[in-house]
Amino acid sequence: MARIAYLLPLLVFAAIAAWMAVPLVRGDDPSVVPSALIDQPAPAFTLPALPGRDDGLSHTDLGGTPALVNVFASWCVPCLAEHPLITRMAEVDGITVHGIAYKDEPADSIAWLERHGDPYTRIGVDLDGRVGLDWGVYGVPETYVIDADGRIRYRHVGPMTPDTVDHTILPLLRELSG
Repeated sequence: MARIAYLLPLLVFAAIAAWMAVPLVRGDDPSVVPSALIDQPAPAFTLPALPGRDDGLSHTDLGGTPALVNVFASWCVPCLAEHPLITRMAEVDGITVHGIAYKDEPADSIAWLERHGDPYTRIGVDLDGRVGLDWGVYGVPETYVIDADGRIRYRHVGPMTPDTVDHTILPLLRELSG
């Protein structure tokens, strides 16, 4: 009986490790996080503008044309890595990109955008992260494709890659525009 008592923690650990390994063995993409908001209207929200801008962001700004909503922060290293792709989509591909400055001091967001460029049509400041919670944000960056009816059609967790943009996001935006 004493041996079983010693083996029980090891067996519990092995069971938990096996359960957590299943997605890795299946080859699941960790950037694909299920969202209950897919095909649902974007949550109702109103965020103030960054100082010096008069274009905060609200759920009423979403719709009419397909667009992206990108959740970013100046302190986020992966946000910097994907920023050239967001800029390309806005400037070259003509995509409307809105931003949510997530848990970031407005002065830091402004300095970051001045340093790296500002591809955003509108930016809302989510200083306390409450709107991010409504959207189901796990962390930054996260990017959402919004259709012309203001519904969330796709969610990308983590930094976008050229492959993701060219093979998933841009084709979906073209389909939604067509």
